[in-house]
Amino acid sequence: MVVCGPTASGKSGLALALAQRLHAPILSADSRQVYCHFDIGTAKPTAAERQWVPHYLIDICKPTETLTVADFQDQAKALIQRFQCQEIVPLLVGGTGLYIKSIVRGMRIPRVPPQPELRSQLAYLGQQLCYELLRSVDPASIQKIHPNDGVRTLRALEVFYTTGLPMSAQQGESPPTYPILQIGLDCLEPTEPSRDSLTERIRIRTHQMVKQGFVAEVEALCARYGKDLSLLKTLGYQEMCQHLAGELSLEEAIAQTTLHTRQFAKRQRTWFRADPTIEWFDADHPDLLEQVWQRIQIFLENIGSKA
Repeated sequence: MVVCGPTASGKSGLALALAQRLHAPILSADSRQVYCHFDIGTAKPTAAERQWVPHYLIDICKPTETLTVADFQDQAKALIQRFQCQEIVPLLVGGTGLYIKSIVRGMRIPRVPPQPELRSQLAYLGQQLCYELLRSVDPASIQKIHPNDGVRTLRALEVFYTTGLPMSAQQGESPPTYPILQIGLDCLEPTEPSRDSLTERIRIRTHQMVKQGFVAEVEALCARYGKDLSLLKTLGYQEMCQHLAGELSLEEAIAQTTLHTRQFAKRQRTWFRADPTIEWFDADHPDLLEQVWQRIQIFLENIGSKA
């Protein structure tokens, strides 16, 4: 089962309640919670919450390392298979759409780790020439990559020159054979911007993070890994780094984090809404837990009847 949706929509709280009822573990599908020491700014489950319910795929990578989608997929699939052998249905919970899609749709991902030296050599040629190179070696990928998309162009060339095969020939989907229920959690789109409850949730959570010691966390990370660490340029951490550098007041950093998180949530909404198999529930509904629980009961009964 999956619990997904935009940031601050209440996924973690709902998942904890469901996991306790189901006696099920939670598999995190968050691309930043996989990294150690990035805790408050990623809204990582607390130590107490991890005692209540076993959590997996959290703190599995050093901040100086890179966990690819393929790496995540391998570890998540292995855990799911393990729990299935124990007749346990785990909960895949998070807002990283690509992580969830890699499991639900069974994406076939080229197992090619980043090649910094090769990327540097290709980038030196310029995007226009790289795009023409890609057209000659992998014309199918050209149909999906914009001429100005340097990141995806380099990745496609990287895969080709590393494996000798076009990336388009190594992609596709092999959906899992087991049934999947996807629960989408979101706040209803407001008729007036001032009544957007998701924005209010984001604002409250950002203030809570600061009260929990977010600034001190960022300061410690800068001291330990240096200010150029790529993860420190991500949502929330970048704004707090600017505050520590004297570029923003704390109030301005909080306001910028809230704004940028809202923009990020909008992109998440767009991603998840494109999947017609997700069943949506109103995060603000007073009987949310019971509504979702009833749907899960039907899902489990259907699985049992087909067993």
